[in-house]
Amino acid sequence: MNASHYARNIKINYFYAIFLNLGLVRGLWMIYLALKGFSLLQLGILEATFHIVSFLMEVPTGSVADLWGRKASRIAGRFVNIISLALMFFSDGFILQLIGFGISALGYNLESGAGDALVYDSLLCEGKQDSYMKVLGYQELITQATSVAAFLIGGYLAVHSYALAFGLSMAVSLCAALLSFGFTEPPIEQKKTEVESLTLGASILNSLKIQMVDSVKVVGKQPRITFFILFSELLFAFMICLFFYLQNFWTEQGFSEGQIGVVFAIHSLISGLTSMKAVSIERKLGQKGVLLVMPLLMVFCLWGVAVSHYPIVFYVLTGCIEGILIVTIGDYLNRLIPSAHRATILSFQSMAYSLFMILLFPVVGLIGDKFSLHHAFFAMALLGSVLCVPYLVITLSKGKKDIA
Repeated sequence: MNASHYARNIKINYFYAIFLNLGLVRGLWMIYLALKGFSLLQLGILEATFHIVSFLMEVPTGSVADLWGRKASRIAGRFVNIISLALMFFSDGFILQLIGFGISALGYNLESGAGDALVYDSLLCEGKQDSYMKVLGYQELITQATSVAAFLIGGYLAVHSYALAFGLSMAVSLCAALLSFGFTEPPIEQKKTEVESLTLGASILNSLKIQMVDSVKVVGKQPRITFFILFSELLFAFMICLFFYLQNFWTEQGFSEGQIGVVFAIHSLISGLTSMKAVSIERKLGQKGVLLVMPLLMVFCLWGVAVSHYPIVFYVLTGCIEGILIVTIGDYLNRLIPSAHRATILSFQSMAYSLFMILLFPVVGLIGDKFSLHHAFFAMALLGSVLCVPYLVITLSKGKKDIA
């Protein structure tokens, strides 16, 4: 296959990122379901269900992407996403919503490891893997710019018609699925195993088992992979909890969907601009500097949201953390991971995120129901401060040369 086909993957992926992130109800679904009568605890259970399914399915779907193609995985993910949006909009019962959130998680899983793996392996085919951080920076800028538009448009539409907001979101996912057919699958070196005597189903399960076991071995040999995964995903879990529960918090304070959309749009704009500067920031601070500064900045913002009179300002500041982490951690991990296991191990990253969300999200909702969301944000800030102490001790330890 001519190398230009793989360069074309990068260009197509920039357009794909627009449709992937133009989710018009992403910043509004908790408000929408609250209007349907669901409590904060129920909303927390729904999001936890998403992450339980995501936790269980991340490695299998990552293995599918490694074994049968990143392109097919991305296409399937978008069609599954359409089904989940339809269930969220039309279903009034809690059980159907649980099913919808489980299906949504599967769509997320099919995209999560496959997307990054397709981009990195396309660059690898051309010998341009060193430009991955730059490509990821542009992709993140597109992602955040699209998110700005999505929050503004979604907020405006929600004020007038949630049906229109959900309908357009489904149309956008369909466009992303159709665009995915334009990708060229990069070659993946696979180990040959003798499975002729097995049935098709047993062959698939055997292949998945081999793929996951080999990937665990790769992670075990390189502790930096595990460290980066746990570090980044814990911070992302705190940020996403703020993102979702602030929707209800600001609604209670009298903000409209349109006004909340503007705040989220500003946050995404800050994140996008910071992602473009991530390379120069990483050069100035160094890898260890990034690992030290980001948790401290995160805890600072959590306390700002919890106790200050300017929660909007401190939430917007978390966009700086998001923009830096997405680019720098993504580059660190891809440099450490062998190509044949890339999608699978990147799925371990999403598994860690899901585990943190399973533990954190329902508890925040429960505190919000029993007391108030203000108390819930205070508890998050306190937890972040406590966890920051052992994290900083490990990071500053002279014995941890592998993370310096």
